[in-house]
Amino acid sequence: MSDHVHIHRHGSIGHISLNRPKALHSLTLPMCQAMTGALLEWRADDGIDAIILDHAEGRGFCAGGDVAQVRQSVLEDGGEAGDAFFRAEYQLNHLLFTYPKPVIAFMDGVTMGGGVGLSLPAQYRIATENTLFAMPEGAIGLFPDIGAGWYLARLPGRIGPFLALTGARLDGAECLWAGLATHYLASEACAKAKSEIIARPHAIADILAELSVPAPEARLARNQEKIDLLFASDQLEEIVDALSGDGAEWAAKELKSVTAKSPLSSKVALKLIGQGLQRQDFAAEMKAEYALATHMIRQPDFAEGVRAVLVDKDNSPAWQADSAAGVSDTLVEALFTPLAPADEWSPLPGS
Repeated sequence: MSDHVHIHRHGSIGHISLNRPKALHSLTLPMCQAMTGALLEWRADDGIDAIILDHAEGRGFCAGGDVAQVRQSVLEDGGEAGDAFFRAEYQLNHLLFTYPKPVIAFMDGVTMGGGVGLSLPAQYRIATENTLFAMPEGAIGLFPDIGAGWYLARLPGRIGPFLALTGARLDGAECLWAGLATHYLASEACAKAKSEIIARPHAIADILAELSVPAPEARLARNQEKIDLLFASDQLEEIVDALSGDGAEWAAKELKSVTAKSPLSSKVALKLIGQGLQRQDFAAEMKAEYALATHMIRQPDFAEGVRAVLVDKDNSPAWQADSAAGVSDTLVEALFTPLAPADEWSPLPGS
């Protein structure tokens, strides 16, 4: 059990609250293990009808996995503890994706990286005016993981590659428009929604419909035509050229975002998303992403990116390649090499 996760039961509702506010509820291995244990117990309990997933306090739902700990693992033990974290996190993601009972995730705050992995498998995903959604892994030399290859490939048009390459931050209205959220509530209504769900566990859809409010206009929708045009290619070099040649202020801003990220991470992300629609199921996605994660955390860009963003916080990473052209197709292909059978990721029993 972890002190950083509160696990409750309210009648027939299981309730998991992340409780690491000073770190925006970033996930650790014990947190993943605690959540998995509760979910497995409740999955087998006929007295549990649904699960509420939220955060206990603070402005985050979940800012992601604690990648600073993963980096330290790479430096100290060659990455074994980092591998263990990703294995447990991805098993938790898959357990939520296949969960036989409704899960209601309240994305009321920062929802990034690992927080996306917790919320997107849920049947009900609640956005509010506080929601701040992003997949910023390219800034730390990683790649959008936790099933992002599956989810981003299924967003409208080229929104998925756009989010992966820019790390763009979406508000709650944009999440609703893109299908990342299922409902939009005022944050002040979240407590009422939870209490009503506890009181009427078989009326979740009706309760959320009753409490939903119209979302503001989604800025992302206004930009979709430009995104679909300028991010149309699956080649990073061609996307950079398209943004460079556009001349508009919006394109210049997004070009700056794209070129600030690790070129290796960006090429890996494009390849992963390109494969997403071909995966036979979510387990296949997790298996591929786990192999990729174990390779990527051992690349110099990961240690450097985490150093720049989270350790020294100078936000000036020195990437191994200074442009897309410096990343070879051979290296990218090597990172997608499957693991040996004994090292592969696998789902939890019954998932």
